[in-house]
Amino acid sequence: MNHPASPSSAHAALALELLAGLWRDAGLSADALPRATLTGAEPVLRSSFAIGSMLQASLGAAALAATEIGRLRGGPVQTVTLAALDVARESAARYSLDGRRPEVWDKLSGLYRCGSDDAAPEHVRIHANFAHHRDGALALLGLPTGPATERAQVEAALRGWSAEAFETAAAERGLVVAAVRTPEQWAAHPQAAALAALPLVAIERIGDAPPRAWPPTDPGAPPLHGLRVLELTRILAGPVAGRTLAAHGADVLLVNGPHLPNIENIAETSRGKRSALVDLRRADGRETLRTLASGADVFLQGYRPGGLSSRGFGPEALAEVRPGLVYVSLSAYGDRGPWADRRGFDSLVQSATGLNVAEARALGSAEPRALPLQALDYGAGYLLAFGALVALQRQRAEGGSWHVRVALAGVGRWLQSLPRIADPTSAPAPDFTGAMEITESGYGRLEAVRHAVRFSHTPAAWRHPSMPPGSHPAAW
Repeated sequence: MNHPASPSSAHAALALELLAGLWRDAGLSADALPRATLTGAEPVLRSSFAIGSMLQASLGAAALAATEIGRLRGGPVQTVTLAALDVARESAARYSLDGRRPEVWDKLSGLYRCGSDDAAPEHVRIHANFAHHRDGALALLGLPTGPATERAQVEAALRGWSAEAFETAAAERGLVVAAVRTPEQWAAHPQAAALAALPLVAIERIGDAPPRAWPPTDPGAPPLHGLRVLELTRILAGPVAGRTLAAHGADVLLVNGPHLPNIENIAETSRGKRSALVDLRRADGRETLRTLASGADVFLQGYRPGGLSSRGFGPEALAEVRPGLVYVSLSAYGDRGPWADRRGFDSLVQSATGLNVAEARALGSAEPRALPLQALDYGAGYLLAFGALVALQRQRAEGGSWHVRVALAGVGRWLQSLPRIADPTSAPAPDFTGAMEITESGYGRLEAVRHAVRFSHTPAAWRHPSMPPGSHPAAW
């Protein structure tokens, strides 16, 4: 799966090659490709993986697809310019609220040793950013639930478990834990085999519908102006997809449940969106969502596979409600195979699929090493946006309702297939000077990285400040 390491000069054109591959695999005309200018070269980040090129190609594909929609709507033929460093900075999730840098991770989230054999240590990664996930893991370990429990207590309790036994027991309880595997162990796993049979961005016709005209747009408006995206996501790839579409002009309505927890970075990922509350536990809430879906062009959701189908909002059901809908789904490990219904986040997928061990080997570390940012989340987010825009073009050209699927583990598989970086330590730490913008939001004074894409005619930007869930009505 891995290519031998190569010097950075070999990476100068890698992002463009990857963009061309995404474009070709989506069946789009190569005539548009010369309008994309991607600058910079690896190493962009201090990683042995070509994260900078992967992210740049993914976001570049989404941006170029947006300009194609704008062109088809009678707008200007635009070029896209995208610097590798700008994409890396946007993907680093750096922000502050009223001058305070929020804490990203719960104190119990992270890597732990398992078992008693220090000569051949096993590791698990626990995701505890949501209180119910944290307390579920503590209860499984026989520890007191709540924020008072310390890492040392978790470390001691895990000495009585093997990594895979704890991972399996946690999964059976719907928790989010991953055993750290080597690339070789993951390659032999049945879920890896299931994943290998899936495309990176799956775009499938799921029903018949006539081609639907896009809403009229104004001269000088951004390319996705007036296109409606109904977003039901929380962490992190799904919100990035919606935020990307919003930056390119889409009308994005973020829907949260009043009972569902959110992490603090919702303030940063909600830029450009309106934000409403809908309770799917209630009949009237489900009817509200159906009404919203009947007016949407894109339905973007990040529930685990089957999670929304049980509520009556699966792709085929909503294609009946809104013929011609583009339904976009994010999963952790893919929607097929023994782990199809398993919950997961970027950090866990990195651990389970061998990325952390491969990074450690390349950097000479005895302990597993996480990637320098949530590369799978951001790559998946940009690819979800790209897939949605490809499906919108197919719907306009040939009709039908469409289902777009991207998995975090699929993005990880793609990243592992790319040429490795010979000397990642030569990459400077990202400099955020001049990259930040300040807005007044519903969360306070938000300082965050501006969007990386540069369109030649209609500037990419977030046109709504981020607001807490429920700030806007559940209506278009």
